[in-house]
Amino acid sequence: MDANTIKHMIESGLPGAKVAIYSEDNHHFEAFIIHAGFNGKTLLERHRMVYGTLGNSFQSNLHALSLHTKTPEEEG
Repeated sequence: MDANTIKHMIESGLPGAKVAIYSEDNHHFEAFIIHAGFNGKTLLERHRMVYGTLGNSFQSNLHALSLHTKTPEEEG
């Protein structure tokens, strides 16, 4: 799995989200996601929303993913 695939999956599952994915080795990924749907959600709920967009891919094809989730208001 590569950064573009992860980005597309998250954007498809969270319409309107701004997503940036970074990786130096294509095994460990860092995702920065800004989405209005995170408003009022706890950090755990936000992460579950993101992992939900990845389905079984996270368990079978993705080694490590660090998430940074914000609402548009938090991003400023």
